[in-house]
Amino acid sequence: MSLLQYMQLNKKDNKIQYIIAGLGNPGLEYENTRHNAGFSVLDTLAEELGTDISRMQFKGKTAAVEIDGVKCLLLKPATYMNNSGGSVVQAMNFYKIDIAHVIVVCDDISLEPGKLRIRRKGTHGGHNGLRSICELTGSDDFPRIKIGVGKKPHPDYDLAKWVLGKFSMEDREKMESSEKNACECIRLMVRGKTDEAMNKYNS
Repeated sequence: MSLLQYMQLNKKDNKIQYIIAGLGNPGLEYENTRHNAGFSVLDTLAEELGTDISRMQFKGKTAAVEIDGVKCLLLKPATYMNNSGGSVVQAMNFYKIDIAHVIVVCDDISLEPGKLRIRRKGTHGGHNGLRSICELTGSDDFPRIKIGVGKKPHPDYDLAKWVLGKFSMEDREKMESSEKNACECIRLMVRGKTDEAMNKYNS
């Protein structure tokens, strides 16, 4: 069976209803960095679901899963953060998914480590991954889960160095807890319970 035939069969049988896109940068040098909080959440969710995100599709790593009866595509774009939208748009077009059914998980430097903020929509707020998705889809009308990674230690600190840096042991423990909470948010959101997720976890 060719890859195209597999993808067509996968499309027909699975009827993906949601795309869960966790943002980050591929490569060992970026593992466990602040900017890869979205990747970490999806890895945690995949572990909870007993799978891994390893199939290369749509310029990213993917896994077709069922979350509480809802068929979803887990997507970790391999395009690097600034070009995340290219991967997301390919998956959207293939499965004919509306932008409102794309849940994006990403880091947020305005929130303390371990804090979450769920939004139904909103601007990119300067986040390059969100910016790419907004620009390539022509919309900011998609839900997102922002994972706090902490602000720069002082205003003059280089932003790129900060987001590509790794957590302290104390903050890493907070992140592990927030990753599990973010997974619970995803479970609620795909079942149409975004308000419940916001009321329970918004910081």
